[in-house]
Amino acid sequence: MLTIKEIAQRANVSRTTVSRVLNNSGYVSEKARSEVLKVIEETGYVPSQHAKSLRTKKTKVIGVILPKISTETSSRLVKGIDEVLSESGYQILLANTNLMPEKEIENLRLLKSRHVDGIILSATNTEPELMKEISQLAIPFVAVGQDMPGFSNVVFDDYQAAKDAVQAFIDKGHKRIAFIGVSESDPAVGGLRKKGYLDAMAESGLPVEDSWVQTGIFDLDSGRTCMKDIMETSPLKPTALLAVTDRLAIGAIQYIKDSGMTIPGDVALAGMGGSELSEFITPTLSTVDFMVEEAGREAAILMLELINNNGNNVIKRNIKHRFLQRDSI
Repeated sequence: MLTIKEIAQRANVSRTTVSRVLNNSGYVSEKARSEVLKVIEETGYVPSQHAKSLRTKKTKVIGVILPKISTETSSRLVKGIDEVLSESGYQILLANTNLMPEKEIENLRLLKSRHVDGIILSATNTEPELMKEISQLAIPFVAVGQDMPGFSNVVFDDYQAAKDAVQAFIDKGHKRIAFIGVSESDPAVGGLRKKGYLDAMAESGLPVEDSWVQTGIFDLDSGRTCMKDIMETSPLKPTALLAVTDRLAIGAIQYIKDSGMTIPGDVALAGMGGSELSEFITPTLSTVDFMVEEAGREAAILMLELINNNGNNVIKRNIKHRFLQRDSI
């Protein structure tokens, strides 16, 4: 393997000059730069990333922890992150928790042992054990989706997004609006979206029957089961439903269709997430688009700012959302 010393000898320049050309730093005359690049091109020299990491104490790798790597939301988030980081010469290393909180801590430790330059976590909880682990990282850290005091965050307005969706139903004359959520151990998706629903109903003077509010998990079948429970246990049937994810809403749609009801004639629906699938089902699904790719880009920009400032600042970025009203309402 060719060394910097050998390149310097072939180009008739110093090793310092070769290093400056490879790292694009410091002054190098155009003639010397040209000679070095000529040797590199002729020999096909590729600098050792490991050796560079030893010199700079930087790996140029950012760890990204995802709750479920197979979902569209994760894919869109990673796309936004990679767009920004790749432009600055960084690579990303993905880790999957499969919605298991203990895997978040496990992956934080794993990525730290791999000497990544920073970690971006698409978080599903703010439990004390997780917060303690993050505080011990000693490398730049950015959370996406959960507001973590003391750490840099990119967050959505989950509360207002749920209120906006409920208001869309109310504007169409609906008064009996049901809700499918998830566990409030997820403060953003489980807690804030439910609070937004309840507050929107209360502010409009609308009642909420206990049977109208169901808690599921993040999958299609759970949406179907929760919708079944709502319709089969409620003496007063709801005419509209808000689900905290598009997958839960699509599962609910399946139950409604199988039961011979129509959408939005018998039941109007909305999900949250702005998934691509929401545009292609019948009827098209009204949904909240959280601009996840933009969140990924903002998380990456924030990470680079933290790296350049030695990770000392705590910064919070808020991502706007939009309600997409479609045929399901």
